[in-house]
Amino acid sequence: MTKADLIEGVSRVVDMTRKESEIIVESIFESIVRSLRMNDKIEIRGFGSFRTRQRKPRIGRNPKTGARVDVAAKKIPYFKPSKELRDLVNTSGPAASKAEEALPSSMPS
Repeated sequence: MTKADLIEGVSRVVDMTRKESEIIVESIFESIVRSLRMNDKIEIRGFGSFRTRQRKPRIGRNPKTGARVDVAAKKIPYFKPSKELRDLVNTSGPAASKAEEALPSSMPS
């Protein structure tokens, strides 16, 4: 699924123009990025949580030349799926069918 597919699905479900749906999707993504930049944790119940993790500085190697390269410390975004999401992804029974029925028909399952 691409961002364009997501925007198209939102516009169909809420009966809005594509431009209005694009503003909604972009706003959600911007809010997530802004919160992660401020080291806040984002928790979406039933879906999962986003947070940042700190990576320590290290010495890496250039794969082409083999030369040593200093890699600086950095924050990386991390997503942890909820138990409900993991179960839905790994189930092919009634719970998965209900989740698929809620998706717009043009969105891939």
